[in-house]
Amino acid sequence: MSDKEIQLATFAGGCFWCMVKPFDTYPGVVKVVSGYTGGHKENPTYAQVTAGLTGHFEAVQITFDPELLSYADLLEMFWRQIDPTDDGGQFADRGSSYKTAIFYHNEQQKEMAEASREKQAERFNMPIATRILPAKKFWPAEDYHQDFYKKNPAHYQAYRRGSGRDAYIASVWEKDEKDE
Repeated sequence: MSDKEIQLATFAGGCFWCMVKPFDTYPGVVKVVSGYTGGHKENPTYAQVTAGLTGHFEAVQITFDPELLSYADLLEMFWRQIDPTDDGGQFADRGSSYKTAIFYHNEQQKEMAEASREKQAERFNMPIATRILPAKKFWPAEDYHQDFYKKNPAHYQAYRRGSGRDAYIASVWEKDEKDE
């Protein structure tokens, strides 16, 4: 695969631990990296980001092959992982570093992200807090954050359940799928 064939998608959906697994197993995803973006500090650390000192979001950067997986499909997966109406963070994680955003890498991604946000506004019938922002430098998080769901499966599962993310996703999307 040449560099011309792969693309990047960058999403902030609250805790980055919870955003890796949903994307990691899809055909066409080359890799998913947890990290920080959108802020002003070079080489931010987890402690600095979560203390609100850098302006960064916790995010995942997905390298994907658009011949196998479309950006539109990635957007749909993203929306199904978050509460797009919450402007204070996501689930148990509160604060600016846990807010949601789509970071676009080109004009086509921007247009697709905006259209997908409009679709979510219709679905939720509430204001959508998820921002659509130009991609900035992405800083990979510390190694212990990478592939957390694989390295610490029991902790990961307990965190997801305890945060309220899984219950929310089930209540919104399972109900929606039954109605279709």
